[in-house]
Amino acid sequence: MRGAKLRFIITMLVFGSIGLFVKYIPFTSAQIACTRGLIGSLFLLLIGGGIKREFSYQRIRKNLGYLLLSGIAIGINWILLFESYRYTSVSNATICYYFAPVFVVFLSPYVLKEQLKKEHVISIVFAMLGLVCIMGNGISQSGQNDLLGIALGIGAAAFYAIVILSNKFLHGLGGMESSCVQLFVAAIAILPYVWASWEKTSVEVTGKTLLLLGIVGVVHTGIAYYLYFTSMQRLKAQTIATYSYIDPIAAIILSAGLLGERLTLPQAVGAVLVLGATFYNEYTSAR
Repeated sequence: MRGAKLRFIITMLVFGSIGLFVKYIPFTSAQIACTRGLIGSLFLLLIGGGIKREFSYQRIRKNLGYLLLSGIAIGINWILLFESYRYTSVSNATICYYFAPVFVVFLSPYVLKEQLKKEHVISIVFAMLGLVCIMGNGISQSGQNDLLGIALGIGAAAFYAIVILSNKFLHGLGGMESSCVQLFVAAIAILPYVWASWEKTSVEVTGKTLLLLGIVGVVHTGIAYYLYFTSMQRLKAQTIATYSYIDPIAAIILSAGLLGERLTLPQAVGAVLVLGATFYNEYTSAR
């Protein structure tokens, strides 16, 4: 159990640092997302074979529809999140990204036929208030278009909610199988867009760029997803719900310390409301 907790904490710290690397990759968000999906899926495929976890093509074929839906949603989710990093701070984008569980709660009665409880309504209300606080900050003093970045972050959260909901319909698949297929589908789904827009981008490929892409693909995707799913199998739902908040907290601390980003008072209040509402919902649901 202790080893699983440590792996999960490391995973959340890795997820929380991805914005720092994406900020310095000169490629488009679609190019980064496509590369990330390809490298991550290939890495998981190699790991899966190395630990003798065979991939069942029959099980994958039975779940193919939802795997395709979630994979495409992952690709679009990555593009929107990475674009959000470019228009607003990493902390703003990460906080808005954690609006995804609120979307899931709101849609669950319609998609999963689950009852909307009092705790869910409370979490939605407080999350909405937090979002108003963040958006009320308007255009930042640095000249970045925060409102556009926040909107992109919310869009990324919406597509991540689609990923969460579609994964509820997967049956008989292990975490390694579903992750590998979804990451590969995400890369293939956005490949035509990347190909069509490639000539419009004139970026010099340097050793630093390739190194950053490799880290995002191998560390932030392949290794992180492997640690994520192997640790989740041995942890209680309450522990997962609580430790998940290491991700946004790490993103805020790292962006402040390494990028010099600072939260204004309305943003800080909004962050507490959004993250607190999501934590309240997940923890009460887990209990």
